[in-house]
Amino acid sequence: MDIAKNTEHEEGEVAKTIENQTAKLPSDVFLWAALASMGVSAALKIAGQKHTALFVGQWAAPFLLLGVYNKIVKTQGND
Repeated sequence: MDIAKNTEHEEGEVAKTIENQTAKLPSDVFLWAALASMGVSAALKIAGQKHTALFVGQWAAPFLLLGVYNKIVKTQGND
């Protein structure tokens, strides 16, 4: 039995809107946001705000992932 896979798909309106808006941002924004969150986290740690420092420090990874997503959208395009 031969089942043909449908490789065509369409993005939803929300995804299209997000991709169109984020594609306008320079990729550097996400890198600087990640570095800034690490810096703020270090400053909070020095200031004795241990839990807040951990919370802010965890923002770096999502910022970097958003940067990768942004780069993919810019290079591969969207629907």
